[in-house]
Amino acid sequence: MKTNLLLYWFLFFVSGTLAAQTTDSLSVTKNERIVVVEDSITTSYNPLAPSKAAFYSAVLPGLGQAYNKRYWKIPIIYAGMASGVYFYIKNDNDYDRFRTAYKRRLAGFTDDEFYGNGETPVISNDRLIDAQRSAQKNKDISIIVTLAFYLVNIVDANVDAHLKQFNVNENLSVQPNFEVNPINASTNYGLSLRLNLK
Repeated sequence: MKTNLLLYWFLFFVSGTLAAQTTDSLSVTKNERIVVVEDSITTSYNPLAPSKAAFYSAVLPGLGQAYNKRYWKIPIIYAGMASGVYFYIKNDNDYDRFRTAYKRRLAGFTDDEFYGNGETPVISNDRLIDAQRSAQKNKDISIIVTLAFYLVNIVDANVDAHLKQFNVNENLSVQPNFEVNPINASTNYGLSLRLNLK
């Protein structure tokens, strides 16, 4: 048994070395060429442009959009922020009116603008308390809207500066693709991406 195992091993190694001794007729020649390709992109990437635009918008709302040359966005930003400020002032005045009338009623006066001409008030004390709460809630929402427009202004300037530096031309396009499956006559939907390299 041991001799058979040794014989098998011997034949295995001898046949492996005999098969490896064949010569290869393929010769390798080294031809090295250096190819220089010019860059076709004419614009350079400015990594500080997004942070610069965001900083400008944080200092003065709309200045980052002017830096990105998106002038049409500036009136939208100021309209949103001005509407938030306008409604804050309006709700603050309403809150002061309701609060003053409620305090005067607690003091015993019946001459506020919500009391009316008769002996019974047109608007009750409970309704004045609800009106104060509603005006306070609307003031808070107005502040949130104003801050949201301010933050969207900064984020928009940053994202627009990032996207402005991408090369978008006809060589890259995404188009919907509709194909009919000939086997079961069902429609296959998809998107095709076309990239033309020149």
